[in-house]
Amino acid sequence: MNGMSMTTPLGSSSDVLFLMLGAVMVFAMHAGFAFLEVGTVRKKNQVNAFVKILTDWSVSTVVYFLVGFPIAYGISFLKPVKQILGDNQGYDITHYFFLLCFAACIPAIISGGIAERAKFWPQVTAGAIFAGLSYPLFESLIWGKNMSLLQDLFKSLGGAEFHDYAGSVVVHSIGGWLALPAVLILGPRMGRYVRGKSHPLPISNIPFLALGSWILAVGWFGFNVMSAGHLEKISGIVAVNSLMAMVGGVLAALIASKNDPGFVHNGALAGLIAVCAGSDIMHPLAAFVTGAIASIIFVYGFHIEQEKLKIDDVLGVWPLHGIIGSWGGIAAGLFGGEALGGLGGVSFVSQLLGTLAAIVFALVNGFLVYGVLSKTVGIRLDPEAEFNGADLSIHSIGAYPEDSIR
Repeated sequence: MNGMSMTTPLGSSSDVLFLMLGAVMVFAMHAGFAFLEVGTVRKKNQVNAFVKILTDWSVSTVVYFLVGFPIAYGISFLKPVKQILGDNQGYDITHYFFLLCFAACIPAIISGGIAERAKFWPQVTAGAIFAGLSYPLFESLIWGKNMSLLQDLFKSLGGAEFHDYAGSVVVHSIGGWLALPAVLILGPRMGRYVRGKSHPLPISNIPFLALGSWILAVGWFGFNVMSAGHLEKISGIVAVNSLMAMVGGVLAALIASKNDPGFVHNGALAGLIAVCAGSDIMHPLAAFVTGAIASIIFVYGFHIEQEKLKIDDVLGVWPLHGIIGSWGGIAAGLFGGEALGGLGGVSFVSQLLGTLAAIVFALVNGFLVYGVLSKTVGIRLDPEAEFNGADLSIHSIGAYPEDSIR
């Protein structure tokens, strides 16, 4: 045992381990995003989904390290390792790893909405802008170094700061509402709507979709529970509320969708997205109700989006992350109060204002970034490339090379 380990306070080491385990669990969720998308797109676009999400993760890692984390928390790692380690075993840089996993969710969420017809490098560029600039800026206003600028306003108007324990709004709502401009500017996939009539395109693989949902659900307990940041602040109620919201989402989707497997597995995610904000202050039964309502929002919201509004959002990321993330922010104000068995300390007015601020912020950023990219380099594959599929057009190989040879 070396001298450093003998003199390091156990508390600092425990916190570093706590955050590192949480980071690994949330990192694993990105495999869930990948399999969820791979199962939902057609075979000719499966390779693209895998490569796109891994590339977005890698680019997000670099830009959040160099730009995003310093914007959000005022901490730069462009200094000697001795200073990075400090006297707490490198807690700050481990915190970066954990919060990177949140930032990288933004391009992963958007990926599911724009699937099957988006150019590769323009989307990588957009993801870099969101993970390195847009998301960290909003993060700084809610969780980071600029909290007083917005939180003081919410407190003066609503009587409490905006509460988002694990990112229903900061992560999921922002991601879903950023995706909407991309989906609208791209337009629907070829053949999705013909002469005003809807022609749903088949998904490729229910087992992959289900696997993606399961991986996300398991990793979500790192997403929510480890948001405590320190081992001494861990809360068992967060774990059980996450569980109750998840099963509330599953059971509500089972009934509302009449046993549809796609909705059932997305229902689990709907519940987990909605409970993030108030998972530390709700009663478990309120978390169950929050998740059930979220799932119903998704089942009917997806139908309205696809069939009434004719928005070809492949995985339904706008209703799933955008609208349900917003519901999660509002639900924390409803069910987090003491009157309904919650811990208290929240304000419905503040929750509503914070949620609306996120929607406006994301829409402005989304239309600006995708509008500029669309007018300059273009963001959509040409018709022939889209028809052939993103796998062959972008990566020159399909998901099943043996089949291609035969």
